[in-house]
Amino acid sequence: MTIDFSALATAPRLLLEADLRPLQGTRFQPTGFPDLGAARYDGPDGRQMLLVESAQSMANRLEAVCWDTVVDDWVEALRGLPVIKVVDDKGKALTNSVLESHRINSPYILEGKDKSVFDRLKKELADMEEGAVDIRKLAKVLLQLDTNALIHGVFLAKKDLAGGRLRLPRVLSSFIEAENVAVAQSGGVKNDHVNPSGDTAKGFGNVPFSRDEYTAPKITAYFNIDLSQLRGFGLGQQVENLLLAIMCYKMCRFLDEGLRLRTACDFDLAELRVARPVAFNLPDRKTLEVELPRLIQSVAKEKLFADPAVTTVIWRK
Repeated sequence: MTIDFSALATAPRLLLEADLRPLQGTRFQPTGFPDLGAARYDGPDGRQMLLVESAQSMANRLEAVCWDTVVDDWVEALRGLPVIKVVDDKGKALTNSVLESHRINSPYILEGKDKSVFDRLKKELADMEEGAVDIRKLAKVLLQLDTNALIHGVFLAKKDLAGGRLRLPRVLSSFIEAENVAVAQSGGVKNDHVNPSGDTAKGFGNVPFSRDEYTAPKITAYFNIDLSQLRGFGLGQQVENLLLAIMCYKMCRFLDEGLRLRTACDFDLAELRVARPVAFNLPDRKTLEVELPRLIQSVAKEKLFADPAVTTVIWRK
């Protein structure tokens, strides 16, 4: 069966909400931030809120579940999508534009001795050195080299590339919040069975520590797909359908396999619903796994992807 995205034709956003619950017990460990720890804050109605997973972390997780690290390629349903791989001068895989921290703006892609990707970007986007950035042209180039960058967002912060003005916000964004949270305090001790009173600064001795986890009656993962931005790329209905299918697949796979966020933060999906537009039915993972290879092949036949789809950059120290 084909996937029906017609209910999204005029909608500005696709919003989904997933109710989560701890897989075992009642406690969970949220993300922590330097010099801050857990991000607790007051909600607009006075409820104690907690940021369980940030937008930047969720972007990484939605991509990690789509990459097969064993074979160093997309998971089977997504194979054939353009990607930039970085290898050393002996051909050993180092990183790629899906998992690299700054994606296509990675220093391993643009700052090394191999300038092939940098030179291609500069050549194809040369007419943007002055004046407004042509978002549609930028999107077309990214579709060819690193399709995922259109979903993840990109900031090519290089002055030689349109003065560092080439950027796109995320089309798919996500975060996880908990409501009415309470602290579950506990602790422990690092035991030294040889010298309990040893110098702790050097790693010896017994070291007691405290630990804060949390409980909450409501934990929700929120997903937001900016349909207006997607249509603004001007890439045509076939490409839009492909990108929508990829994003739906990312969400489904994450909710199926990616909810173990940390050792003490393992969730299970309780309920998934479409908040807006309510007329849209999210395709299931099996349907997406059948349809995605066909959609990828159709776009590839239109020569909208780089050929070959994998662009290799050699990193030399």
